Amino acid sequence: MRELTWRFSASGGPGGQHVNTSNTRAEVTFDVAGSPSLPDWARERLAGRLGPVVTVAASDRRSQTRNRELALARLAARLAGALEVAPARRPTRPTLAAQRRRVQAKRRRGSIKRDRRAAGRGGDDDGP
Repeated sequence: MRELTWRFSASGGPGGQHVNTSNTRAEVTFDVAGSPSLPDWARERLAGRLGPVVTVAASDRRSQTRNRELALARLAARLAGALEVAPARRPTRPTLAAQRRRVQAKRRRGSIKRDRRAAGRGGDDDGP
């Protein structure tokens, strides 16, 4: 928790006197580059994806305590998302049935367009 820097300020928006007199907006900053608790691989990945410093704010609720919890949860979600490793993608080929369906659909569509061209030649001369 010592690696987190907190800042509190007045929330904007409606709320009347309560908003004007209390610092309920919570902003938490985490120094990724200077964090001793992160392993090197995690520090490099986070710094590469999020930058050397990550800042998250919350002003959704009227309570500073609740906004602190929200900011902490958002920070955790952002860090976890940046550390996620996508599984390696293996190239696959379409099945024979899928290839046939695709060609069939293309033939059907081409037939519709061909019929339109033929229908356009024989009628009234509306075109330019």
